[in-house]
Amino acid sequence: MTMFVAAALAVLVSLGLALVRVIKGPTIFDRLIAGNSVGTLSVLLLAVIGYVFGRPAFIDLAITYALLNVIGTIAVLKFFRYGDLGAGEDEAGP
Repeated sequence: MTMFVAAALAVLVSLGLALVRVIKGPTIFDRLIAGNSVGTLSVLLLAVIGYVFGRPAFIDLAITYALLNVIGTIAVLKFFRYGDLGAGEDEAGP
């Protein structure tokens, strides 16, 4: 049990460092990768907390949040590449 509490604390420290990179990132891509890391660390933290407190429903929440994190990251990258979320490959400019 104490090992999982230590893991949760380590994830919280990593989450804090990733948030600092989101705020101070020199480029937008550094901020985007740090934001994706925040999402991944949040999923990991949800899974650890769900195990520590004996709440298996937290795993379902973590999986749902992971899927939303992936979809959000793809949407942001598409917006930065094409300038529009509705543009397809044949409609987009250079």
